[in-house]
Amino acid sequence: MSETLPEAAPLPFTRPSGCPFDPPEELAPLREQHPISRMSYSDGHVGWLVTGYALAREVLADTRFSTRRELIHFPFPGGADIVLPPAPVGHFHAMDPPEHTRYRQLLTGQFTVRRMKQLTARIEQITAEHLDAMEKQGPSVDLVSAYAYPIPALTICELLGVPAADSDAFQRDARIMNSLDATEDEVYAAVTAMDEYMHELVAAKRAKPADDLLSDLTTTDLTDEELAAIGTVLLGAGLDTTANMIALGVFAMLSHRDQFSALSADPDLADSAVEELLRYLTVIHTEAKAALEDVELGGQLIKAGDTVTVSLHAANRDPARFADPDCLDLRRRAIGHMAFGHGIHQCLGQQLARVEMRVAYPALLTRFPTLRLAVRPEDVQVYTGSVYGVQRLPVTWDEA
Repeated sequence: MSETLPEAAPLPFTRPSGCPFDPPEELAPLREQHPISRMSYSDGHVGWLVTGYALAREVLADTRFSTRRELIHFPFPGGADIVLPPAPVGHFHAMDPPEHTRYRQLLTGQFTVRRMKQLTARIEQITAEHLDAMEKQGPSVDLVSAYAYPIPALTICELLGVPAADSDAFQRDARIMNSLDATEDEVYAAVTAMDEYMHELVAAKRAKPADDLLSDLTTTDLTDEELAAIGTVLLGAGLDTTANMIALGVFAMLSHRDQFSALSADPDLADSAVEELLRYLTVIHTEAKAALEDVELGGQLIKAGDTVTVSLHAANRDPARFADPDCLDLRRRAIGHMAFGHGIHQCLGQQLARVEMRVAYPALLTRFPTLRLAVRPEDVQVYTGSVYGVQRLPVTWDEA
């Protein structure tokens, strides 16, 4: 028999004042009392909100819940007029099987151990070069533009096979596409330029293949349109998220000085530190799915067509799964967190993101052991759209 639930309410979205790393405070009591509850959407739809860890995994692993955009009611505030069209070709993250399966199988083989090893050496080089530049520019920089953003941007250039001569323009357009400060016209121009460039890059790879992901994919049955779209999807999935993880991870450690000191003293702690920061921050904090048929979930009947919103940051703070979950503990074994999602849509590039963070965090802390914020913590502007992050992180350090 279904439990009596509170009235449907909008998705809690505002983080508590003075606690930029914590999820909205309304989520914890919801998770403890009603790990699945009714949720009202901006367009008038009444669907569901899942906040408990076990139920979140259940939804994300169940193929009776669709990720197709045209079936999903937009979960975030202000979404009353947002109706998303079906995913264009190549945008596999918004497709269900069998279309999703076709793309996923072709791409999974590209993230091989060999390629990750090759990219690790390049990431270490990129990291060292930007630490040198920071030291030369210092002792005060914006960590986002000087460090957190260039590492994943240049790594994606390496992965896709973007020539060095094109990397500055590629990074510029990618930055504008993800900027909160850019005008609508600037974003449109950057998106158009990136689309044109991806098509030119695909044509170049077909004419003269190299040892990169796009070149390898030209040997498959994917069309040029699909290949260009996949390049753009990988850019979108791997740039903003990883850049924000690097910046926010440093912000969190600077705000928990004992954790900063622990990783500074023991760079071998990097593996567990990365997993804990992923769990603690959960920069992709919310996913939405549409029920393709009636499904019973947590004692509730989800009707076909209902949108189910999964609060990943609430699930990753569930005390039923992680002891003392609101505490940042870089020695924690945060196995099973859902920062990369779960199920068939789990992040394809998660191993690459891990490599970038495993290199970036200890290298920064080792080079600048006196690193600290150059502004008050409350003056760091945190934004929470579909991705949680910071546009700028002013830091400083003591010169030797």
